[in-house]
Amino acid sequence: MTITQLQVLVKAIDTGSFTKASHVLNMTQPAVSHAISNLEADLGVKLLLRDRKRGLLLTDIGERILVHIRAVLNHIEKVEQEVAAEKGFEVGTIRIGSFPSASTKFLPRIIKVFKQKYPSLQLIVHEGTLDEIKSWLKSKAIDIGFIVLPSTGMDIVPIAKDEMVVLVPKTHALSEKNSISINDLDNEPLILCRGGFESPIIDMFNKAKVKLRAEFTVSHINTLLKMIQEDLGLAIAPKFSLTSVPEGIAIKKLEPRFCREIALAVPALKEASIAVKLFIKEMRNLDSEAE
Repeated sequence: MTITQLQVLVKAIDTGSFTKASHVLNMTQPAVSHAISNLEADLGVKLLLRDRKRGLLLTDIGERILVHIRAVLNHIEKVEQEVAAEKGFEVGTIRIGSFPSASTKFLPRIIKVFKQKYPSLQLIVHEGTLDEIKSWLKSKAIDIGFIVLPSTGMDIVPIAKDEMVVLVPKTHALSEKNSISINDLDNEPLILCRGGFESPIIDMFNKAKVKLRAEFTVSHINTLLKMIQEDLGLAIAPKFSLTSVPEGIAIKKLEPRFCREIALAVPALKEASIAVKLFIKEMRNLDSEAE
């Protein structure tokens, strides 16, 4: 079993095919296939299955050992980073998990900082839902992720508070109010957005003992905004997700004020690489500058 074999297996899983892995690794497709076959022979188990519709699939044992393989490769990269740091420069890769509104708010600034300060460090972004980010952290598919608190089982670094606001069609009577309370929304048709937006809203209504009438549930904030514009309902959404709001929609303060807390999560801070610790440091610097 060699490091190259482990790297080839992970890249094949991450890209979804031997052909794509070969392009990324600058190897031939037969060489990729041969490396994985040899790894399976060395271990005496089948790790991958090929499915015409779904591409490469991990076997049960492949799924279980992939976490350990990623951990091995992460430790090797830490060695490389420590050696590079001793020589006075930073190298390595940081795999970041982020949900869309966090990506919009934070990633352009932090990527710019890293390009200027640490040009040899590579940032790779994987965008998904909050549940996917937690799963990626658990499987070590990413090194660090943006999440929404509360969360357990990981080390957390809080970085920002995201205020929740009410989005109302300007034709609705509530659009005349300066602020809107949870009680004002009792039995009003609400549009919920998946991806981590809906949980704090549901909790908010439950705590206030107000009826939540979820008329629609959508997957994308742009869909939600278009539906409000068409007078199909109201919504509560985090400010960070509202990069632009269409005509015909009023943004109102929510009373009582409610914020969701965004944080960085890592499996274990004490085991984080130099590169990941630099990422956390620079995110904290950006956050303090914004304040």
